[in-house]
Order: sequence, then C-alpha cells, then structure tokens
Amino acid sequence: MNVGKIAQGLQRALRTRPVPLGTEARLRFLLAAHRGSTRQVAAVLGVSQRTVQRWVTKKPGARRPPGPAQARAIEEAVLVRWQPRVRARLRARAEAEGFVLHTRARFGFAAAAGSSDDPRVRWITQSLPGEVARELFAARDAGAGEQQQMVILARALGHAYFRDGGRRGHGLHIAFTDVEFADFSIG
Repeated sequence: MNVGKIAQGLQRALRTRPVPLGTEARLRFLLAAHRGSTRQVAAVLGVSQRTVQRWVTKKPGARRPPGPAQARAIEEAVLVRWQPRVRARLRARAEAEGFVLHTRARFGFAAAAGSSDDPRVRWITQSLPGEVARELFAARDAGAGEQQQMVILARALGHAYFRDGGRRGHGLHIAFTDVEFADFSIG
C-alpha cells in the first residue's frame, strides 16, 4: 500500500493514540474488535479460521506466523478499524473549523528570475479553512492520488500565503512539489 506524504499526514492527524505495532498486537486488536471470534477475523482477512487459530495459539510448536502478504492485510484491517469515532469527530472539526498545515516542500510561483517568490524549498505553517479540509477529504475518499491532493493544497496555500486571502497577487501560478512531509493540526 503506497501512501503519499499528504495521506500519511492526514492519517496521523486523525489518530489520538498510536496504532498497535507488530503483527501479534494487531491480531489481538482484531480479535478484541470482533469479540474473540477467529471466524470473523478470518472472514475479514480472507483466510481460513484455522489459519487465524494457528497465528494466535499459545501452544509452543503449533504457532505459525503470518506471511508478508497476510501481515499487510492485518495492518490494513487494523487501520480501517482504529479509532473510528475519534476519526469522525476530528474530521468533522476540521471540515467545520479548518486546520493548520505544517509542511516542507518546494513552494512558490512562476516569477521573473531572481524573484524571492520563485519556487524553492520552504517551511510553511499555514492555517487553512474548512472548505479545503472538505475538498481534501472528499478527494481522498474518492481515491485521489498524491498529485491531486497536492493541487488542492497548492491552490489553498497560494490563496492564503501568496495572495493574502485574495487581496494581492491575482493570477499567480502556484508551484507546490517535492513534499518532504505534511502534518496537519486539527482543533
């Protein structure tokens, strides 16, 4: 599962506790989420009930660790089920009140050579409105890639950062590329 920097930042912002690390801890979480039913966990992961029982058994010689493909499936299943109410509450807050974007990326606009606003790597911390959060979450839910999410953030950052909320710099073409990291603060 290849997730871009922006999607990773959104995922981090929507969690208040770290996701369980390690396959054993993730399996324990899935079992707890499904009230201890190895049958339900097996159905979620697309494996047999006996396979899940082998993964979680306490018997010394009977335990079999999941392979790399199964470990990825377990991780994805945990991420989908991790803190659903917290994620919904934080998303609603971001869509209503906006969020703060902290990023280091190549950012600027096409200007005359030597201009201080030429695209260059910048540290940016900018408050963005709820409309941007709604658009970003809608794009993510629709399966938009990193490039499309960068276009949304470039437009929003250009408006808030360079155009000063629409008071200056009309018609500038904003460049927002080479994202090193993107973190979001909600509420």
